[in-house]
Amino acid sequence: MLAKILIRYLKTYRWLLLGVLVFQFASAMAQLYLPRLNADIIDKGVAVGDTGFIWSHGVFMLLISLGQIVASVIATYFAARSAMAAGRDIRRDVYDRVSSFSEREISTFGAGSLITRNTNDVQQVQMLAMMGATMLVTAPLMAIGGVIMALRQNVGLSWLIGVSVPALLILAVLVVSRMVPLFRSYQGKLDAVNRIMREQLTGVRVVRAFVRERIEEERFRGANTGIMVVGRKVGSLFVVLFPLAMLVLNLTVVGVIWFGGIAVNDGDVQIGTLFAFMQYVGQILMGVLMASFMTIMIPRAAVSAERIGEVLDADTSLARPTDPVQDFPRPGTVEFDHVTFAYPGADEPVLQDVSFRAEPGETVAIVGSTGAGKTTLVSLIPRLFDVTGGAVRVAGVDVREADLDTMWKGIGLVPQRPFLFSGTIASNLRFGREEATDAELWEALEIAQARDFVAEKEGGLSSRIAQGGTNVSGGQRQRLAIARAIVHQPDILVFDDSFSALDLSTDARLRQALWQRMPEVTKIVVAQRVSTITDADRIIVLDAGRVVGIGTHDELLASSTTYKEIVDSQLGVQA
Repeated sequence: MLAKILIRYLKTYRWLLLGVLVFQFASAMAQLYLPRLNADIIDKGVAVGDTGFIWSHGVFMLLISLGQIVASVIATYFAARSAMAAGRDIRRDVYDRVSSFSEREISTFGAGSLITRNTNDVQQVQMLAMMGATMLVTAPLMAIGGVIMALRQNVGLSWLIGVSVPALLILAVLVVSRMVPLFRSYQGKLDAVNRIMREQLTGVRVVRAFVRERIEEERFRGANTGIMVVGRKVGSLFVVLFPLAMLVLNLTVVGVIWFGGIAVNDGDVQIGTLFAFMQYVGQILMGVLMASFMTIMIPRAAVSAERIGEVLDADTSLARPTDPVQDFPRPGTVEFDHVTFAYPGADEPVLQDVSFRAEPGETVAIVGSTGAGKTTLVSLIPRLFDVTGGAVRVAGVDVREADLDTMWKGIGLVPQRPFLFSGTIASNLRFGREEATDAELWEALEIAQARDFVAEKEGGLSSRIAQGGTNVSGGQRQRLAIARAIVHQPDILVFDDSFSALDLSTDARLRQALWQRMPEVTKIVVAQRVSTITDADRIIVLDAGRVVGIGTHDELLASSTTYKEIVDSQLGVQA
């Protein structure tokens, strides 16, 4: 999976990668040639006192060193450009993929895990791409080129390379084999920390209301300790690897000095050649060490790539049709045709054989006890889920065959738990229609009974809204969400228990403004309060996912026992 993702996203930047190869090759060749020049200066210049030879070769060494630095900088720049761009593309595709998920897939992965995959996991792959574009080119060149150059300097001492290089490779393989499961565990525990942190920040009021601070602290401490333990094990492997690698390197250098000194004393090797051989041995072992470092990064990046691939390859239950319908013959109509819906793994369907039809301009209310399936029913209209039986038609087209972008333009949804985005009141209202004028925003706020409190704010439409709308009250947040749906100018407005946070008088004024000023818009209303739906054109009564009554308020009082019980229970509470 790691190779698949790297090839998929780096092939776009192949010219940058080619530049990395060219300049890294030039840098490595210059670095390999420098010890040879150094040996010549010592043996042919210093040894015989030839000052001109020393100056000419010294200047040449300086120029090569400068060229090596420039080539290395350019190669690193190209590697960073390609790796960061690939990381950007991966994050974009993961975000686009997650945006196409239904609630089912999001629940399967978990919001915290999806955030981790699009941040930390992408960063691991991105860093591997950057380091790999440099180290994975330099390390083999340094190691192989160093061996060739060392053999050209002195074959007799080369047995030291044959001992030290395999020792380093065996050490790296042993460490990497233990790191793979640790990195997989680390990413999973990182998911847990993000999930718990997100839950506690989102539900901080609930935590405080039930005095659960210490319990939640212990829960977070447990997850945090878990990631610390795994991280400590990973760190201990690093602690073992690098000192042992340096030990092998230093022992090899000592061996070169020892046996090389004997050869120099016997007159078999010149001092400059010995120094060059030592430098080549250092370059060889550093190349192997760099490769070992990369092999440590690869397992973690491989685990991250596997997690990213799970998201990119996940099949969404909301598959877009191959030939989507863009022509909607009956705008404003909603039809449920013997609809059945069951959540994955559920023993019983949430909705069973639901059939009704809403005509343009009508108000259709949906009532029922808690758990009757009201929210699930209205979630099928904008195709947040797909039905498991029957069909839902919007504007005369089955939602599974419709072009979703075109269909969604005709639907305004006000969810049960309204969410506002960080920004301003105006940016939130324009969320569905960016070209809306200020006059249209104020008109929508007036219909939603939110004009007064917005006008009282110092910034008006430019007043800041915190993430989630936490700096406004529940009722204000709900009215702003309703205004946002109105600004969208849809043919169908879906209210999922959207009036529950409003007092009775505000509720009545809002509904009256909606009915009078938007008479052509179809309104699907889920409500708990009977007073909210008494003037609806049609009321649908749900009980355990089945339709047990359809009619007006007066008709249902006479014909539906379930509806009458709902009305009586609320009248009893009010009394």
